[in-house]
Amino acid sequence: MSDSEIFVSVGRRKTSVARARLTKGEGKLTVNDKPLEEYCYTEQLSMLALRPLAATATRNTIDASINVNGGGPVGQAGAISHALARALEKMDPTLRVTLKKAGLITRDPRAKERKKSGQPGARKRFQFSKR
Repeated sequence: MSDSEIFVSVGRRKTSVARARLTKGEGKLTVNDKPLEEYCYTEQLSMLALRPLAATATRNTIDASINVNGGGPVGQAGAISHALARALEKMDPTLRVTLKKAGLITRDPRAKERKKSGQPGARKRFQFSKR
């Protein structure tokens, strides 16, 4: 891998979509033009977003620029994690085993179920009256 190579990938979670651009560097991470620590405002969210870098021990060797939109904070953190995992796999295919074992490459398909007609929610029913 040369110093000027850029690895681009897309990650998704719930209704969030994240696009990550990875290059060799010293660990500078920006999300929507803000530092990651500012964008992921709790320790839990930043840990969730950085799971691929922690699993592969590449936190201080790459720079990442991430654009994310849609959904809420947890979905966006999950999308960032998925995008980083996919980009790391493109960057170094030998990391696939580590990322796969940690469950970071697989897209999490869980999303909100749609509301059905004739009832107040996805599963909830209107009150039944026998008489």
